[in-house]
Amino acid sequence: MRETNAVFPVVDSPPPAPTPGSPDKAAVRSMFDRIAPRYDLLNHLLSAGVDTRWRKRAVELLGLSGPARILDLCTGTADLLIEALGRDPGHFGVGADLSGEMLVRAAGKLERRGLNSRSGLVGGDGERLPLAARSFDGALVSFGIRNMGDPPAALRELRRILRPGGRLVVLEFSTPGGALGALYRVYFHWILPSIGGWVSGDRSAYSYLPASVARFPGPREFAALLEGTGFRSVVVRPLSGGIAHLYRGEV
Repeated sequence: MRETNAVFPVVDSPPPAPTPGSPDKAAVRSMFDRIAPRYDLLNHLLSAGVDTRWRKRAVELLGLSGPARILDLCTGTADLLIEALGRDPGHFGVGADLSGEMLVRAAGKLERRGLNSRSGLVGGDGERLPLAARSFDGALVSFGIRNMGDPPAALRELRRILRPGGRLVVLEFSTPGGALGALYRVYFHWILPSIGGWVSGDRSAYSYLPASVARFPGPREFAALLEGTGFRSVVVRPLSGGIAHLYRGEV
């Protein structure tokens, strides 16, 4: 029998998605780096455009007028930061994110909208922000707090960087009840991962999404968590029948 020196290609398996409920930072960063090229498209497609209205509501609830410094934690491609900056020409905003690929796209969007002079971007861990204490009037987090390995630590950091009287608004998914909840679960657990996986090429990332929402505290529990980390006058607002919720707390 003749020997051969054939070399067989090594097929790399896709990196694992983060573990819902206790996500590892490296896994979260890798996942968002991978889906960054199709992130905006999928956000609008999978939410049927309602994500745009939710961001407007978040900025309205923050309610800052006049010149203000605003932090957008887990900024992604900076859509929420852009919405906040558009409310007042005196606002200055900083977007922070763990994913470098997301920040590259955020930088391009801010430049195209002429917002470079009123914004900055920071790569960093939301549980240990590289930002000075009491340096912001308001903070926003959209669909990011559930991706933190230690959400209370992230909330304490947000409280640390806010000035006395400052406000935090969190926008996060939730699970509605009743007939809407039943339909939502079918969509969220079966249809969304299929579409998200097909468009992005990364089904594991869009399977992680509904699993992480299922593990996230409900509205009452998260409101209690805000109060337990030092926020006061906590307000909870349901969106779209409870598919998402807004939470506001003050320092």
